[in-house]
Amino acid sequence: MLSELMNFLRACFLPRSDRYVHTNPDSVGRQDGLLWYKDTGHHLNGEFSMAVVQANNLLEDQSQVESGSLSTHESGPYGTFVGVYDGHGGPETSRYITDHLFQHLKRFTAEQQSMSVDVIRKAYQATEEGFMSIVTKQWLMKPQIAAVGSCCLVGVICNGTLYIANCGDSRAVLGRVVKATGEVLAIQLSAEHNACIESIRQELKSLHPDDPHIVVLKHNVWRVKGLIQVSRSIGDVYLKKAEFNREPLYAKFRLREPLKRQILSADPSISVHQLQPHDQFLIFASDGLWEHLTNQQAVDIVQKHPRNGSAKRLVKVALQEAAKKREMRYSDLKKIDRGVRRHFHDDITVIVVFLDSNLVSRASSVKPPNVSVRGGGINLPHNSLAPCSTPTEAGST
Repeated sequence: MLSELMNFLRACFLPRSDRYVHTNPDSVGRQDGLLWYKDTGHHLNGEFSMAVVQANNLLEDQSQVESGSLSTHESGPYGTFVGVYDGHGGPETSRYITDHLFQHLKRFTAEQQSMSVDVIRKAYQATEEGFMSIVTKQWLMKPQIAAVGSCCLVGVICNGTLYIANCGDSRAVLGRVVKATGEVLAIQLSAEHNACIESIRQELKSLHPDDPHIVVLKHNVWRVKGLIQVSRSIGDVYLKKAEFNREPLYAKFRLREPLKRQILSADPSISVHQLQPHDQFLIFASDGLWEHLTNQQAVDIVQKHPRNGSAKRLVKVALQEAAKKREMRYSDLKKIDRGVRRHFHDDITVIVVFLDSNLVSRASSVKPPNVSVRGGGINLPHNSLAPCSTPTEAGST
């Protein structure tokens, strides 16, 4: 009887992270404490690796890899879609993007019968409008959803062309071999929209010349209106439409003066790149990774190790750096549960996409198998989720 009681108490007071360990791999990925990972998978143009570590009580990062038809027509075009959505203020926006952005992209691709910058821009716009309609419907019952948003980083590989689209401060980095030396250089492909960047502050000031407080240095961090670090996002409608910047929204999110014009934008920066044989791999990651690793450090880690588990390896190195900055052991950091863990590091999502030049250059005329993987986290029963999390520092992405 005593031993049974001790076993019960031991289970109750075990570090909560350990209770989430799953030892059996499934077809999608594996969970190890707060770390979810898929060491290897195949997409149309090569292999990929994914990993997510949770820090927030509710995982705010969402991510996906889709490969196969990029259109609602099974006739194609075919390719690979990668998305990293770093939410802030709660998980609602990033979850919405995961469910809708790729579907919008497929619909617009079918309409135009090809992949293009215009298709991607329209998909972002439709996703933004869709989430705004959700906020409108839920506003009276759940007003804090107006202060929930997400960064949105997308990569699309189609017929040898790479499209990179970004709102916010997640980042896409290319690893490219230098023929003369054989070294692999890191090339950043995404433009970032964070008020800590001087050019972004200047952009905001030029768009709002009559507002001397459009960017404010608060607690040694530049923030738009003293509230949010990113200048572009999906959601965050409290800084886009005046009707959502009033009661019953929490006072700390309400502006002192009426919102005269939209402050944040959901318009992505989009770049187009023709992939070359010496382009080896792409790293897509939320800013939780880049807080601890430089572009070149991340590329070196991927290049110098086997492909299998590349994303998980990057996440672990970032966590080791986070522990080092707090003068603690990595093994002790791992014991800290979600929620409290956010004081030590952010949610971190990493997707490494390897490029097989033979597959990239060959336009697929045969219908490939469809691949669909979403980054994981701690799956809680729906009734255990708060109806809307209260953002503590909006946009601290």
